[in-house]
Order: sequence, then C-alpha cells, then structure tokens
Amino acid sequence: MSDASHRPGRVPGSPSAPDGLGLSGRLLVVADSDSYVKWGAAFARGFPESWRIELVVLQTPVQPSPRQLRAALAGSGFTAESVATVELDELGERLARTRPDVVLLALRGPLARVVAPIVGRGPDRPVLVSGFPGLTIPAEPKAIVYREQVDLIVLHSRREVREFRANAEQLGVAIEFGLATLPFLPDEAVTDVAADPQRTDLVFAAQAKVPAEREDRVRLLGWLAAAARRHPRRRVVVKVRARRGEAQTHAEAFDYAELLDDPEVRRELGGTLPPNLVVEDGPMAAHLDRAAGLVTVSSTAVLEAVAAGLPVLLVDEFGVTPKLINTVFEGSGLFGGADALAGWELRHPNADWLAADYFHGREHDDWGDLLARLLAQRAAEPLGVRERAHNLTGGALRRAFERKRMLGAHDRSFAGAASMAVAIPARWVLRRARRVRKRVVALRGGVVEA
Repeated sequence: MSDASHRPGRVPGSPSAPDGLGLSGRLLVVADSDSYVKWGAAFARGFPESWRIELVVLQTPVQPSPRQLRAALAGSGFTAESVATVELDELGERLARTRPDVVLLALRGPLARVVAPIVGRGPDRPVLVSGFPGLTIPAEPKAIVYREQVDLIVLHSRREVREFRANAEQLGVAIEFGLATLPFLPDEAVTDVAADPQRTDLVFAAQAKVPAEREDRVRLLGWLAAAARRHPRRRVVVKVRARRGEAQTHAEAFDYAELLDDPEVRRELGGTLPPNLVVEDGPMAAHLDRAAGLVTVSSTAVLEAVAAGLPVLLVDEFGVTPKLINTVFEGSGLFGGADALAGWELRHPNADWLAADYFHGREHDDWGDLLARLLAQRAAEPLGVRERAHNLTGGALRRAFERKRMLGAHDRSFAGAASMAVAIPARWVLRRARRVRKRVVALRGGVVEA
C-alpha cells in the first residue's frame, strides 16, 4: 500500500501540527464505533503532514456500517476505501509489519483494556495514546482503570484534565494527561450566523443514552412537534447517529424514528405530525451548515454548534445531573425548558464558561509536547511494559471474558466461550447478592431509626 493511502489529506481548517513531534513518524489509529472513528480520524489530522498514518476499524458488534463510516470520516481527509476493517487477532501481525511509533486507541474503555496489552507486549512497543470523543464530565475513575496501560490520555478541557488527574492520583495510576482542543472544532471562532436566511433548520442532536425512558423521549418529540408547528416553513430535524439495524457506541432502547412511526405515539402527539418535523442521519457538520440553531439534552454537538457560531438550547426538563451527562454545562447559560424549545428561544454561552470548558484556545494545548517527550524516551531506550493493576480477580479467565464481552461473535476462541459459561451465572449470583445486601442494610437502617 502506498504512503498516500496512509496519509489523510490536509483539509481546510485542519489544526496545525504541534511542535516537537518531528518530521517523520508512523501513527496507527485503532477505532471501533462510529463516534470513536470520527474522533480518531479528526485527531490524526493534528499530526505533521510528513507522518505516515493509517486508520483501522476493529470488527466488533458496534463497528460502523459503510454509511456510518463515510459519515464519521467526512471532513477528516480519510476515505472509507482507505480504512481497513480487521479482526483483533490480525492486529499483532499488522503492528509487526507497519511498526508504528504511536498507536492511538480510539476505543471504548473496556475494549481499550483488551487491546492495550496486545499493542504493548512487543520488544520495541509504540507510545500508547487514548482519549474520548466527547464530554467526560463527571470524570469517572473507571475510565482511567480501563486505560491504565496507555502512556497518554488526551482530554479536551482544563476541567477534564484536572478531574482525571485527581482520579489517577487516588487510584495510584502514573499516567500523562494531555490537553487538546476537540479536533472537530475550527481553529478560529465564528461569528453569529443564525441570521443567515439560508439557515432554516432547528437541529435536535439525539443521544442514545439520554433521556433513556420512552416516556421522556415521547415528551421531547412533543416539544419538537410544537416547535415545528410554530414555524411551518422551517424544518425541525431530529438528527440521529444510526438507522434501524445499525450499531452505535451506546445501545439505544427507543429509537426516535421508530417512535414517530408508532400510531400510539402519533396519537399522543396530536394525531397528524407536522410535515416539517423530519428524522435524518449523516455528518453533524453538514447539518450544522444548514442550521439556525441546535437543541439537545446533552451532546458534544453543542460544542460543534458553538464553534460554528450557532445559538444552542440545552433542554433541562429532565434535570441537570451526572446521569444525564449535562452537569458540565452548568454556568454556560444554555439551559432552557419546553417553552423555550417550542418558541425557538436559543442562547449563546457565557464567556467565562467557554474559557474553562473546551474553548481554551489551541495555543494552550500541550498534548503534542507530552507525546514528543514520550517519543524521545522511546528513542533513548525501549519503553517498559505497563502492567495492569486493577480488576485482577479471575486472572486469565477474566481477561478471556472481557475480550469475549467486547468482541461478541468476532471472538471465536475456546477460552472466550468457556469464560461466558462461567461468568454469566457468577455475575447473576453476584448481582443478586448485592441486591440482598442493600435490602439488609436498608432494613437495619429502618430499625435503628425506629
């Protein structure tokens, strides 16, 4: 394969490469779901143009469909034809053949824990980097536990770096945390573009996890329908990540398109739906190019919209809690209720919030310096193996289960099948025991209070 097929083309608005990474090097991006493909491909654009870069997608139950892959790669310089889909067992041979200097694990945490030892077991292992495609506040300790065998975790705000570093210290994990502007954001801020008459859409960024309940999703659709009826000549677009049958990073119990097709839901929403309420997929950037504003409960798309100069509304009818992944927006000035949504009352964020959360300015990014330091260490002597220190109970059987759980049918090993036969009943017993213990504790608490 030629070098050209390994190097994504530099696209307009790409961030300039950090100083210190050198004039040559090899980067392998290993990704799984559509959101991680999007993040990994965009992040790779920040490496020097002279670097040889390859992106592969692991075969897992959440790997993107061809349509999702094209959408995830849009604007990155990669093409779907240049991205190989590989089985995990093929990764070792590919590493031996291409000998990358850096491997970016653009993977969900539990899968990063499976892949990191495979990449890190060689005699001249590459620098291992990982990160997240979106919002990571509140910072969860398990996110570090899953990635404790990488050298550098890339984060996208000063607050994220501060909270992750505190978690790592409590866990006793020695790891670097680098600050990087979210790679899909343009280098320079854009002025307010909502007044452009060509921009007619109100885009609702759907999320698989929030809100989770069917009733809440139907309520949201009702508010969106009210917004569509308020402006019949403008579109209200429910922007989804997946079509029916396609996988996502997180499982979605109640698909918006299916809800809108449900006669019972239609009756709840007033019978006939407004024709300007539509469901569409595709790259978020393309939707924002036509948008007058963005609405969501919680989504990284908020940051893309703010960077594009668009007003935003974060619906707070379900609360502001860690479970809804929206506490990071406290103080932003973007929250509003159902009436604001129906009335297209959108907002721009507060300047102080911007500086503290995600819009710190690329001049403050330090991931490139940290990576350059790790590459210099590797050049001086081989990097040592980063040993796993957490969740060791079960040994090889546990590791086989972790692999099988993430790869599903793509893991055909005997150890994986055996681990499921043991682990599933054991996990059921453990969960039952935890529920019983909680009931006992609650009962004792009640007796003491009496």
